[in-house]
Amino acid sequence: MQPLSWWVQCLVLRTLPGSLLRRADHQRSDNAYGEEEAAPLRPDRNSPLPMCDSFKPCRKGAFILVTSLTLAVLSVLAMHLFLSIWLSSNHKEENWQRMFVDYIDNNSISNHLQQLTKEPHVAGTTENFKTAEYVESTFRDYGLDAHHKDFDVLLTYPLHRSLVLTQPGHETIELFLNERAVPGDPYSNNSKVMPPFHGYAPSGNASAEVVYANYGRQEDFEKLSQLGATVEGAIVIARYGMIYRGDIVENAARAGAVAVVIYSDPFDYGNNGTQGYYPDSQWLPPSGAQRGSVYRGIGDPLTPGWASESEAERLSVDDPNTMLPRIPSLPISAEDALPILRSLSGPVAPLEWQGTLELSDYKLGRGPGRLNFSYVANQTVRPIRNVFATILGSEEPDRFVLLGNHRDAWAFGAVDPNSGTAALLELARGFGKLLEQGWRPHRTIVLCSWDAEEFGLVGSTEWVEQNSDILNANAVVYMNVDCAVAGPGLNAGASPQLDDLLIETTKQVTDPDDFGQSLYDSWMVSSNKPTPSIGRLGGGDSDFASFLQHAGVPSMDIYFGADYPVYHSIYDNYNWMVKFGDPLFRRHVAITTVWGLLALRLADDAILPMKYENYANELHTYTLSIISRLKEADAPESISCTPLLSALKDLGASISKISQELKAVNQEGMGVHSGPDLGPFYRQRGLNDRLLRAERAFLDSEGIPGYSWYKHLVYGPVSNNNYGSLSFPAIWDSIYEATGSSNDASNSTKWAAVQHQIFRSARAITRASLVLRGKLT
Repeated sequence: MQPLSWWVQCLVLRTLPGSLLRRADHQRSDNAYGEEEAAPLRPDRNSPLPMCDSFKPCRKGAFILVTSLTLAVLSVLAMHLFLSIWLSSNHKEENWQRMFVDYIDNNSISNHLQQLTKEPHVAGTTENFKTAEYVESTFRDYGLDAHHKDFDVLLTYPLHRSLVLTQPGHETIELFLNERAVPGDPYSNNSKVMPPFHGYAPSGNASAEVVYANYGRQEDFEKLSQLGATVEGAIVIARYGMIYRGDIVENAARAGAVAVVIYSDPFDYGNNGTQGYYPDSQWLPPSGAQRGSVYRGIGDPLTPGWASESEAERLSVDDPNTMLPRIPSLPISAEDALPILRSLSGPVAPLEWQGTLELSDYKLGRGPGRLNFSYVANQTVRPIRNVFATILGSEEPDRFVLLGNHRDAWAFGAVDPNSGTAALLELARGFGKLLEQGWRPHRTIVLCSWDAEEFGLVGSTEWVEQNSDILNANAVVYMNVDCAVAGPGLNAGASPQLDDLLIETTKQVTDPDDFGQSLYDSWMVSSNKPTPSIGRLGGGDSDFASFLQHAGVPSMDIYFGADYPVYHSIYDNYNWMVKFGDPLFRRHVAITTVWGLLALRLADDAILPMKYENYANELHTYTLSIISRLKEADAPESISCTPLLSALKDLGASISKISQELKAVNQEGMGVHSGPDLGPFYRQRGLNDRLLRAERAFLDSEGIPGYSWYKHLVYGPVSNNNYGSLSFPAIWDSIYEATGSSNDASNSTKWAAVQHQIFRSARAITRASLVLRGKLT
């Protein structure tokens, strides 16, 4: 094989102008050999290239010319090679993203959803294990490495339910306590559906007069006391909405109630009855009832803080550390609530307590209506199954980008959760297609299908508790999609350092309800603010809770539509989805696309796309809210937020420093490394570690007072609403306790507790500041 210079010389001679060749030939006549002018060059008929050997290298002018041209061509080739490598390294991620978007298919998602929702599949049942097998086999069909992990956890199911209404001068009414089949909906006729019940509600019998408690919030029970309605020894009826059902039951127990029934009022779930009901409209039929857990903890109640393996230590069901409810409860329909509320006399409920049942007025009671309440639960330890698919990272296999959705449902669960499961499987299909084309993520991607979320985020929590040390060291982010599609409009919650990434990603995706604009554009319109509305993840209403609030992993939760009326009823099925939720499955495509693009950025970007400036701004806003509340409450002058303000100043300096470092790294182009010099790679990795681990610094080993499992001092649930979220929950809970105290000595102690919580939160901010700075003090 000829050397490269020979081929280049031949190429040059083939293309040189004739005048240059003649000039070179004339120069040859003056050479030392004194030879005559050579014959013009011509190709050899038996050679594909000119007969370059006839051009003798000793003729200096031509040699110099050819050498110069050779070097020029080599320079061009080298530049071309460099540009090719540079363009490839800088645009291959963008190409993979475009390919991924093209792969997502609405028919594929629809087919998955139909398969997943054929049967009701409550956690711990045979039908739910079939959905686990379906997910795992589908992962494998798409070319992904799949496995499952089982845990043995406490679950509960109904054995007996009875509510009988009695009132003087009226016939006894035994309430129906079931949902009725509706015409044109075969799902509502399914005999395998479990009747409405509350997960973890204890068995119990009670016979008592009834009190109406609005939404069952703490302030509602305080209002009842002010209005002279006695709850002690009564059965409470409350309506769903505003707060977590488990907190309704706990608030009633604290007020002295002996049992609770909770119903879905048409005001909240029927659009005041003005548009009809499912299947003619999207609204919950009068017989619809909302199932759900009333457990106020997270994870298996019998193994708080450790994984529920088959041979694990377990608490007794009666142990107060389980946080299981103390009094029995049942969900009922508006149809069953109506005669109960009709049976009440006493003061008329406040105007804001009035619903839209066919009553002249909602009254508080107590009585004369009386309920005979009977419930028997089957409490049993059963296996559950989490399913995973892993795509191993090519350069940082020990860094994990986790995407999750739960699979179990109270009935069919077309919206909650299997719209998200169908999206997860479509993600797997899209990633599988990319793998076929040669893509490998820089960091490892893990797809997670959780079990028993409905009972209390059980599957994800047990797994996080078992893997907390590895997650602490290696988890980059957790991105959750639960009810992927319940209707129009994007909703999102995120750790603040992920805000900009979420915004950038939505600009790449078309609005599924208006192809003329991006998803970001429609999100901006619905937010009606200068920037999109991004919520924070302090509540405990989905599987992100254990990742963020217990393990300190930056997290995100995205979905289309907010509250939807058939939530946790038998009418949340495939038929409702194709009629009202997403008839063409375009919203499913959009949420899957956003989810996947986020994953590709977090798995493949050389520098993690996390910006802590947003976090600092949020923390400053939270601190100002606390200062304002302290002034409102006329707090003692000794109570000061100076520690928080000082810590925030240091945090700002650390963020400025790491931002400068990141800018320098991006300018140096450290995203590509080759050869033995891995220094740039490890500097880059060190910066990324600081970005992903700063969130962990907000954890405190003692956790939130009274709820020590929740370790995050910035984001966590408040004490009287597990769905609610306040920043610095420990501070807000302590302020609530202090402002509710009337005894001077007790009040002084409680205000001191407020200051202690301010100091704790300030120390957490300082820890995050030090992590971002990356140097020892």
